[in-house]
Amino acid sequence: MPIYEFYCRKCNTLFNFLSRTLQPDKRPKCPICRKITLEKQVSAFAQTGRAKEAPAGGTEPELPINEAKMERAMDALAREADSISEEDPRQAAGLMRKFSKMTGMELGAGMQEALNRLEAGEDPEQIEAELGDRLEKEDPFVLPEREGKGRARQRTRPAPRRDKTLYEM
Repeated sequence: MPIYEFYCRKCNTLFNFLSRTLQPDKRPKCPICRKITLEKQVSAFAQTGRAKEAPAGGTEPELPINEAKMERAMDALAREADSISEEDPRQAAGLMRKFSKMTGMELGAGMQEALNRLEAGEDPEQIEAELGDRLEKEDPFVLPEREGKGRARQRTRPAPRRDKTLYEM
């Protein structure tokens, strides 16, 4: 029996729903708001064996994203990645920009600077030496939040809380 994960923008919460049958397209209403149709999330799958779960309250926030858009972007970029030259870091920078554009995820400031420098032809090792610490501390991508007439600003809401209840779909 599959468990599906959904996100509610209004209450900024992730919910788990148990389904007795495969229902990949069904989207339930929020158990808290009761009016908002939830957004399906890309979830990691369980694996038996040596896999370990992230500790509770881990440092990696879960991002509400459009699963179909992300899958299309990953498929397209995986095909394109096979044809890029390791000798030309500009191509890798272009691939990262394309990923950003296809998914709607904006590049963080450090990543933006690193890609600008790669595209300008700077040595990747020099960029890594100068920006490595900064890039490790920053998120490489941020989700835009729309305000006004399509102007994007960096996402300021906290990471979603996780409802521990398992709901039936």
